Amino acid sequence: MRDNAAMKLATWNVNSLGVRLPQVLQWLAAEQPDLLALQETKLEDSRFPAAELAAAGYHAVYSGQKTYNGVALLARTPPQRVQAEVPGLDDPQRRFIAADVDGLRVVNLYVVNGQAVGSEKYAYKLDWLRAVHAHLQAELAQPRALVVLGDFNIAPEDRDVHDPEAWREQILCSTPERAALRDLLALGLDDSFRVFEPEGGHYSWWDYRQGAFRRNMGLRIDLILSSHALRPRLRAARIDRTPRTWERPSDHAPVLLELT
Repeated sequence: MRDNAAMKLATWNVNSLGVRLPQVLQWLAAEQPDLLALQETKLEDSRFPAAELAAAGYHAVYSGQKTYNGVALLARTPPQRVQAEVPGLDDPQRRFIAADVDGLRVVNLYVVNGQAVGSEKYAYKLDWLRAVHAHLQAELAQPRALVVLGDFNIAPEDRDVHDPEAWREQILCSTPERAALRDLLALGLDDSFRVFEPEGGHYSWWDYRQGAFRRNMGLRIDLILSSHALRPRLRAARIDRTPRTWERPSDHAPVLLELT
């Protein structure tokens, strides 16, 4: 990290980097983050726009597949010790990438949606989260600061949901999903946004239908979790709603964390 300067980290589910690349470049130019984690790039690695991002000043590491999923890390400094699979998890879906960036171990997750409570995809989601839990437990045993960020597809609490009763025990808000997320936090991680903002009404995802963004009918499911070792360095956290107002936006907004 640059001496005597803040470090800005961000996460953004772009819902197709092929479609949203101009918006990503515009946002990078405006915000100048040191690191941006992307989810749902929906691009095979051979089609990843590494050259365009390099021209914007970012080194990229990525793990993608056609049409679905896909994750990437963009950083001002070259990411090191890149890892593109959850250890012990045989999963063809590209949902995980980790690297060392500016003295941090950064883990980018695109958590399984789960489709519906009780479905096969829901069981897969909970199994996937158990594998991630085991991996993060091992990471936190190492003497280095850890940041886990991405689209978690879980609203942590009722204050993270525009209509808690309508979403009660539905996918993204069910008790087992929330318990899995609490188990991750219990390893020694802070939900960084909640360090600074205790109130409800702040969301990172809004459905494209029913004027959900205009009516602020959203969920906060995009998170940046930081290890307890980073608590003294936490400076600010926010959700940037601006890109959600642009033409043909992602249904998610970027989430940011600043460190001293």
